Amino acid sequence: MLIRAKHLKSLTMSVLPFADAGSTGLPLGQLLRLSLFQLSVGMASVMLLGTLNRVMIVELSVPAMVVAFMIALPVLIAPFRALLGFRSDTHRSAIGWKRVPYLWFGSLWQMGGLAVMPFALIVLSGDQTLGPPWAGEVLAALAFLMTGLGLHMTQTAGLALASDRADDETRPRVVALLYVMFLIGMGISSLVIGWLLSDFTPLKLIRVVQGTALVTLLLNLVALWKQEQVRPMSKEEREEPRPKFSEAWADFASGGDAGRLLAVVFVGTMAFNMQDVLLEPYGGQIMGLSVSATTVLTALWSVGALTGFGLAAKWLKGGLSTYRMASRGILIGIAAFSCVIFAAPMQSNALFYIGACGIGLGGGLFSVSTLTAAMAMKTRGLAGRGLALGAWGAAQATAAGLSTALGGSLRDGVSVLAETGRLGDVLNVPAMGYITVYHLEIALLFATLIVLGPLVKISFLNPSHANPEGGKIGLADFPT
Repeated sequence: MLIRAKHLKSLTMSVLPFADAGSTGLPLGQLLRLSLFQLSVGMASVMLLGTLNRVMIVELSVPAMVVAFMIALPVLIAPFRALLGFRSDTHRSAIGWKRVPYLWFGSLWQMGGLAVMPFALIVLSGDQTLGPPWAGEVLAALAFLMTGLGLHMTQTAGLALASDRADDETRPRVVALLYVMFLIGMGISSLVIGWLLSDFTPLKLIRVVQGTALVTLLLNLVALWKQEQVRPMSKEEREEPRPKFSEAWADFASGGDAGRLLAVVFVGTMAFNMQDVLLEPYGGQIMGLSVSATTVLTALWSVGALTGFGLAAKWLKGGLSTYRMASRGILIGIAAFSCVIFAAPMQSNALFYIGACGIGLGGGLFSVSTLTAAMAMKTRGLAGRGLALGAWGAAQATAAGLSTALGGSLRDGVSVLAETGRLGDVLNVPAMGYITVYHLEIALLFATLIVLGPLVKISFLNPSHANPEGGKIGLADFPT
């Protein structure tokens, strides 16, 4: 019986994914419970970037430019993730907690934003019985800001807590598991929310969004319960001066090719994220898909991103440089956007879905490779992985916010020009605004390849520079 038990344990460790992610400091059961915060973040992300933008544009007839700016607000908060992580690293508490306070208050901000959001959206759509004319814009902006701040605070503190408790050997697998849980949360919640909103009414929207707010709070409560040990701090320890963030940042900025890598991250993220506010409305307005059918796009994107994660692990293990892997993601993105463009004239829903999945695959590969390269940047010793992650997140999030706002504004402007005949009769088609944005994204992907070129050349001349960890994926502190 003992031999059979050993064989069963060996089979489980080899077959079940992440079965070896547990350790003495962070057992597998506690790790799986902690990972619930990623499910809540995935649910909130689906609401912000998937379901609500389609509902606002199609069902509530809110201009795409307004929707784009609303969605860009929480994304533009993301550069402060580096500061949030730095503050949680150096937090002074009488009982020694560093991460739990940020997890708790992040959960409250996230729930509060989602709780007031449906009322703000109804007022924003033109229902003036619930408030003055300006109330919709103010309340919607406040709701999106609260949700975004809570999302970033929760995820930053949660990932840091998992990294603290894991040992050096299991830390990459722990954070990889958390990243997968985030994508699973996005995929499952997109399907459930799409099913609940299949027969759309304003009342049902209120119920679904507020139900999501409650579920996210409960998940985070279960996740953080007894995850951080109480370590009483003396008065002297609490009064010790904190390290200066500016010195650590200057240390990272001096790390060789950091500037070019951040430029690659910025331009590439602009290229992949400009469609965030448009893909589901494109499916509803141009392809004629229902709310539930377009919500499936988020699930397909998640499947593509998960596939990209698996390919990244395989290729990095085989010795492929991070920069060459980033170029593969960019090429996949070019093909994916081409599929989305041709789906409308060919009236092919299958081609549209393939394109959505391909965007997730290409964007996932690009994100994984650039983050891994950022973590491998050499510094003088003051800057660590957390700051490298903050620099990557700052460039990525700023580009994502700007591209989202630009995509919605460009779609509205080109659509008005096409409908008024200023672009000619040939270009007077409903899809003209969307197609213009997708073509611009393809152009930006080619520009990213140009900026990335010198780094790819370096990887050929010095392979260890682009993949210094010997093929290990090393995704500690991986964000969204």
